[in-house]
Amino acid sequence: MVPRVEPGDLEAARRYDGFFNRWYLDPLFGFGYPLDMWELYGPMVPRVEPGDLEAVAAPLDFLGINYYSRSVVRHAEQGPLLVEHVRPEGEYTYMNWEVYPDGIREIVVRVAREYRPRSIYITENGACYPDGVDDDGEIHDPKRLEYYRSHLGKCAQAIREGAPLKGYFAWSLLDNFEWAEGYDKRFGLFYVNFATQERRLKQSGRWLKGFLEGAAEAG
Repeated sequence: MVPRVEPGDLEAARRYDGFFNRWYLDPLFGFGYPLDMWELYGPMVPRVEPGDLEAVAAPLDFLGINYYSRSVVRHAEQGPLLVEHVRPEGEYTYMNWEVYPDGIREIVVRVAREYRPRSIYITENGACYPDGVDDDGEIHDPKRLEYYRSHLGKCAQAIREGAPLKGYFAWSLLDNFEWAEGYDKRFGLFYVNFATQERRLKQSGRWLKGFLEGAAEAG
């Protein structure tokens, strides 16, 4: 969560971080529900029985993190969290999500330092762009390629900073049915013709194959 530098924005960022991250991570790692969020939620808090928090905090083999973008927020006078989103200048994917590679390093390093999981895996990371088959029969998706290149480079930086990042899963192997968007949003490394089910490897998929084989570098 990234606050603007106006009065109240730091607290707004903390509230949103509590809603989006700490409400789940704190009890998972034995810290219980964050008190500031418990007080904010008031009568909406869950009923906690004896032994519940101990069960929630059972040891984990690894923590999975899904990362696509960051959230930039500021204080708002209305709404349950008193938060509103701010749109920074920069590049955006077809999902209207900001391309912010350093965020994947920031969240991995932060989680490693604050919660000390045994291992961390990036369980989802990828980008949506309006792909199509070009005249040469190829699917050229340079923006997605650069997204993977830059984000994997930041993952490598997180490892150098001491984070126990053990693996990375791209979202996704194939263009598929996105829960809230249907077939309109394409994330795949393979292009899928939904009428014929033909699949073609995209430019980004070729790059990732080369990266895994040691023939390409992230950064």
